[in-house]
Amino acid sequence: MAENQYLAPDAKLPYCRGCGHAAVVRHLSRALERLQLPPRSIALTTDIGCVGLADSLFPYLHTVHTTHGRSTAFATGMALAEVVLEPGGLKPVVMIGDGGAMIGLLHLVHAAQLNVDITVLLHNNFLFGMTGGQHSALTPLDFATATTPGGNWTPPLDLVALLRAAHAGFLARHLATDAALDATIAEAIAYPGFALVEILELCTAYGTRWNQLTGSKLKEIIARQGYQVGRLEAEAGRPTLRELYRRAPPSRPARAAAPEAEKPMTASPLTAELRLVVAGSAGERVQSAAALFCRAALAAGLYTTQKNDNPVTQGTGFSLAEICLSPRPIEYTGMENPDVVIVASGDGWKELQANGTFARCRPETLLLIDAELEAPPAQGRLLRLELRRAASPSRAALAGLAAWLVLSPFLPDAAWQAALATLSADRRAEPSEALRMGRELRADRTGTNP
Repeated sequence: MAENQYLAPDAKLPYCRGCGHAAVVRHLSRALERLQLPPRSIALTTDIGCVGLADSLFPYLHTVHTTHGRSTAFATGMALAEVVLEPGGLKPVVMIGDGGAMIGLLHLVHAAQLNVDITVLLHNNFLFGMTGGQHSALTPLDFATATTPGGNWTPPLDLVALLRAAHAGFLARHLATDAALDATIAEAIAYPGFALVEILELCTAYGTRWNQLTGSKLKEIIARQGYQVGRLEAEAGRPTLRELYRRAPPSRPARAAAPEAEKPMTASPLTAELRLVVAGSAGERVQSAAALFCRAALAAGLYTTQKNDNPVTQGTGFSLAEICLSPRPIEYTGMENPDVVIVASGDGWKELQANGTFARCRPETLLLIDAELEAPPAQGRLLRLELRRAASPSRAALAGLAAWLVLSPFLPDAAWQAALATLSADRRAEPSEALRMGRELRADRTGTNP
């Protein structure tokens, strides 16, 4: 037994008799034993299908079972975290079938382009094995499947060639029965960038039944497709994403340090969690107003979250932002009972009525709405201000936020200045004017009970 354990010593491989997946599992285990990496440094990311049965066979590794076709994307996310955060030495290894590879094709292409440090083991048995033997984009010509019983007439995609065009750093192709496969897998895992090993194998449930396949017949199919086998030429000298991220190229200046005003000032008097809804019309800067507000809250030392909603058509209909503020970490971002609802347009009013926000208001909820709107069918304290007429439609949402803060002044002016400082100089004038107008609108109503 090797010093580190990877495959469960009593593992019962749950595959059909003769399935190539079982051979790949054993080759992966032997490859990890060659490398002697700490088991918890490996994140085995598996896809949907028979390939995903490997999770329980490697109890000493981190394992992630993903949605169909997305295993490469999950692994890429882990690798990106290793790049931008303090590295923890995590190595993602992906096990994916030919069907999942086609469903998530662009994830593979993008990972190769980024040259992130992941290793992909592509189990290519030429069909969807778990769901009935349907053909995939990698099915060879004349190959019989459940959906091509007379033989496939669509030429297969050469995924290795495609990823070579995507500048992959390490590419290899082997049969599952090749004695050298574990050495190639070990080499791929040790490679510091994107690596893919395509493993050609037999599906004994469907592939051999409909095509009278044997190992030698598999080699004939591979030769007929013109596929090369072994360690294939790739861009091994490319810098990895980590290397590119860690250095500042001459053409790209290093990121400037954040302005002193952006640092949390811990000056807000807010003592309890507070939930706001800001609603208006699409294209009228509702969500950007909410984002600026959240930046100001962060500058004042608060925790904040923002969730946006709008129709698929960006320029028509409603625009909505739900904001949570708290002096402590926010563990739940739902908006069951809003404390403040700001409505800047009829589109926003209709959406809040339709999605039940007004119905969830409490007697103490502040409803700050444009003066031209009808009163919402909800309980709460109603305050009408001429947001659109006095501040203009594009400034109405931010003016509404500023007007409310005159009533509840828990964001110091320095926090707003810090938020404005995050904008480029040519974009600060309009929000500054919207904030000024909102404060003046509320100041004009100071003696009015909301």
